[in-house]
Amino acid sequence: MTDFDDALRGALSETQAALAGIDQSQIVQACETIAGAGAIVLYGCGREGLMMRALAMRLHHLGCRVAMQGDMNCPPVGAGDLFLCSAGPGALSTVTALMQVAEQAGAKVLLLTAEPEADCAVHAGQTVLIPAQTMARDQGAGAGVLPMGSVYEAALFFLFEIMVLRLRDLLGQSSEAMRARHTNLE
Repeated sequence: MTDFDDALRGALSETQAALAGIDQSQIVQACETIAGAGAIVLYGCGREGLMMRALAMRLHHLGCRVAMQGDMNCPPVGAGDLFLCSAGPGALSTVTALMQVAEQAGAKVLLLTAEPEADCAVHAGQTVLIPAQTMARDQGAGAGVLPMGSVYEAALFFLFEIMVLRLRDLLGQSSEAMRARHTNLE
């Protein structure tokens, strides 16, 4: 049986290492791209998709025009818009296909991944590398404490919250304005 304290220390250490390995200039550039976008459409598969939904909610709180691909209210993308997607393990056929559609429509494409050399990266105008374990490298020697892509997904959540702080400043939003956009239907 895994000891809780050891597992927690290992998980936090792995997540911290992934976050520390992100090139800060990529974060700055990604925030500037997001802040300058018209409509923003986000997409990710599985648990990465849940992290993308968390970011979509915060972007909404910041006053951005934002939607999740696949939701009924998702607008078409075109020039001036942004398709922001995650493909941690690098090669996900749905992500690649959607990136191609967005690219052909004239939207900017921003990819978050742990595998920047993967096939889908060629369709990204911009990439943020998150050096974390995903299902692409979760077996054998060097596999971490957390299973499959959990480190990548945890890193996404923390990265997004830090990006929101930068975006709040770039967009001239206050905490009060963000709170005012939060649903009252809870």
